[in-house]
Amino acid sequence: MIPLDFTQPPFDVLSLAERQSIRKHTQIRYLAADERLTSDDLLYFYVVIKGQIEQTYADEFVAAYFGSNHSDHFHSNDWFDSRRTPKKATNTRSPSSSYDYRAVEDTLLLQIDGTAIDKISAQNHLVRQLLSDKLPEKLKALQQRQSTKSQKLSLSHSGYTAQQEVQQIMLQPVTDVSLLPVHIVEAASSLQQAAQVMTEAKMKHVLVRPLADKANNISDSPLGILTDTDVCRAVSDRQDPATTPCQDYASFNLRTINADSEIGDALLTMTRYRIHRLPVLDDSGQVAGILGQSNMLAYIGQHSQLISIQIEQAKDFASIDTAVELIGRYIRAQQQNGVKIGNVSRMVQTLNAQVFTKLWQLIVPEEVFDNTCVIVMGSEGRGEQIMRTDQDNALIIRDGFSHPNLAEFADSFNQQLAALGYPLCDGNIMMTNPMWRQPLQEFTAQISRWFQNTDPMQAIYLSAILDSEYVCGDETLLTQVREHLKVAHRHSDPMFVRQFARAALQFGDVNQWWQRLAPLLGKTNDATIDLKKSGLFPLVHGIRSMALEYDILHVPSTRGRLRALVQAGVFNQERATTLNEALEFFMGQRLAVALATDNKYARQVDPMTLSALERDVLKECLSVVKSFKNQLRQHYQLEIG
Repeated sequence: MIPLDFTQPPFDVLSLAERQSIRKHTQIRYLAADERLTSDDLLYFYVVIKGQIEQTYADEFVAAYFGSNHSDHFHSNDWFDSRRTPKKATNTRSPSSSYDYRAVEDTLLLQIDGTAIDKISAQNHLVRQLLSDKLPEKLKALQQRQSTKSQKLSLSHSGYTAQQEVQQIMLQPVTDVSLLPVHIVEAASSLQQAAQVMTEAKMKHVLVRPLADKANNISDSPLGILTDTDVCRAVSDRQDPATTPCQDYASFNLRTINADSEIGDALLTMTRYRIHRLPVLDDSGQVAGILGQSNMLAYIGQHSQLISIQIEQAKDFASIDTAVELIGRYIRAQQQNGVKIGNVSRMVQTLNAQVFTKLWQLIVPEEVFDNTCVIVMGSEGRGEQIMRTDQDNALIIRDGFSHPNLAEFADSFNQQLAALGYPLCDGNIMMTNPMWRQPLQEFTAQISRWFQNTDPMQAIYLSAILDSEYVCGDETLLTQVREHLKVAHRHSDPMFVRQFARAALQFGDVNQWWQRLAPLLGKTNDATIDLKKSGLFPLVHGIRSMALEYDILHVPSTRGRLRALVQAGVFNQERATTLNEALEFFMGQRLAVALATDNKYARQVDPMTLSALERDVLKECLSVVKSFKNQLRQHYQLEIG
């Protein structure tokens, strides 16, 4: 199940809001071999995920559309607009005014509401060109792409793109996934005996060898399957497990898959028949193992694009929960593989935003989705929260729009996120709090008051909104909030930023930690270092303050702010790179501690547990923080104490 690939035409020219609209109006469609689209189906735009569609008119071949599995090379999936009608009849024998679309083989499609495509085409001329049925328009779009092809050519050799990653995984053999061992019981064995085998093997199923006697109505299938659910069903039917044979509750006519089949084929089979286990057959037709859904999820959990697929296709809370679990596995896998922490954090931010979007879509009606904007703040907004330590979010409401259940929706959103493992914010910076769920005009008025108030809590609130990032809904609402931040800042006290920056100095320097540590090497001690107080917070808030001073309010991430401050001439490139590297080192150490202790709130690192090189780098990074704090003191003329 592959989602819309926003790195490939025609969808690579969509804005964030347009992408959200497309996602809302897209669903998976399955066609069995030789099945045709009906007249009711000819209202949609389709993308072929896997398989092949043949287009004909009056029994004459017109075109064929392929999924990514029909090429030895990577390519984007074919698409077609089923609403398009023939310009003139090519065969007078047929009275039909529409094309005929037939699945040549079992096929998976993404089905997109045609009206959503039309709306976006009316607003986006690039989409209109790409989807036009007029050749000059298509050629114009092609020429525009060819003019930039040379600029992107070097990227083609730097590794797989997101789409290539998905296709590569889909083409791998099912044996790349860890298969469950095979345990077989006889059809005449009792349910109790089968349950004992399951318990000893720590499995939730066993295979069942059918009776040789054909008079028992047993299928020609060589094996059946009995699950723990079947045993529970027998108990519910008041059957005696000690005497009831497995054949009475086992399922025969099993769907199987060959060992050389692709993972994409397995996903197609599981989707079509709604099954969770597939026996894998070797060359001799014997069962080599069982492909379980959980093992499949564990496999794809190391691949961000397939996690995105799970989120996109989630239909309920349980499905989202599975995807969130995969994000956790992805984080651990990336950390173990030594992937740069900044890349991991930004990918996790993207996946989390997809989770939040999907959850909000499941909770609210379309009119609420279209007239509000969900934002995240704090480390999540900056793209620097890897472990799910808390949730900071808000809801901006379009002026004039109201719904009687907004408070209920907001509370459900926060509580559902908490159930998914995103803890509630201790400071109540969440949309369930009325101050973080307001119409645009009231929201901006509140921001103005924060700039006029010296209460430390107002600075905390302001820090949160400065770090805000769009999740879903009407993005223009957040854009207007950011514009108002500039206006409110310009109307504030000229000394406001000076006081705002002071918070970066509130925690003392770790000046003598190395000297204190040296005599203790090899001994027990409790000289731990708080990574947040000593490293993360001074860097994040100090850079946030300088960005505010220079009206850099369009980017919430520390990395983005540093880049903008370089462009503004505040930092040179070397200084900005050093500050960002120090920040990411602290983030990486915090993640390592959290994973090692299974405590996502952990932020204390014991230098004695680090290697000599890590300790040396830690020392250098703390030195960078110290010099940056001195820079803040001098720049804002803050006292040393």
